[in-house]
Amino acid sequence: MATRYDYAQQARTYDRTRAASPSVLAPLHRALASAPGPRVLDVGGGTGNYAAALHEQGLEPLVVDRSPDMLAVAAGKGLPVLRGDADALPVGDRSLDAVMLVSMLHHVPRWEQALAEARRVLVPGGRLALMAFAREHLEVHWVTGYFPATTASFRDAHQTLDELRAAVPGAVVQPLRYEDVVDGSMAALCRRPHLLLDAEVHRQTSYFERAATDHPEELADGLARLRADLAAGRHPEDERPERRARLGDAILLTGTAA
Repeated sequence: MATRYDYAQQARTYDRTRAASPSVLAPLHRALASAPGPRVLDVGGGTGNYAAALHEQGLEPLVVDRSPDMLAVAAGKGLPVLRGDADALPVGDRSLDAVMLVSMLHHVPRWEQALAEARRVLVPGGRLALMAFAREHLEVHWVTGYFPATTASFRDAHQTLDELRAAVPGAVVQPLRYEDVVDGSMAALCRRPHLLLDAEVHRQTSYFERAATDHPEELADGLARLRADLAAGRHPEDERPERRARLGDAILLTGTAA
């Protein structure tokens, strides 16, 4: 199974801007705290930033990722790692107390199968925690308006809110709001627009990686327009407060295995 992006190049620099965000970590830990035990499978866990943070809080994460480069970084943090695909987990049935998928489902073409796999490996009463950016959040993230072609090509990779709810039946749904840029995703960077102008920061996001690869002229033009708007005192992050208040910047769905 191929993911939509290859993180081999990003692995070397990912942790410079993509640590575990307190805005995500706190509700994620609460979601996992009521699992039957401490064993957590971090699917698509990359360099293990969230796994490492949860390990410090008493959980026992195992990081699964298809990128050996990302896993090498996670292993260097003392985390157990396992190479595998999200839609064909190399883990036995009913063997984990919890599964988490953090900011990765839009990279998985067979995402419904990935969630089925997550449910398969959970013990009865196990917790499934899915943190995702839904398609509707592209309208919350105002920066997409500066890069219309990139946004159009990025849109279909994201599930709708209804699709996510249907894929995790009975889940508790919680909107998440970034109050920090510790994990410099595109959504978090929208809260600090000037950081979007820094190539070393925005290049660690799949959105801007797509823009640089597929639409370089649009990327240059959009950044120039954003720079001009900020210099003129226009703050686009304040344009969509009602939508952000309703949807959040991302969503956390927490389900319980039968």
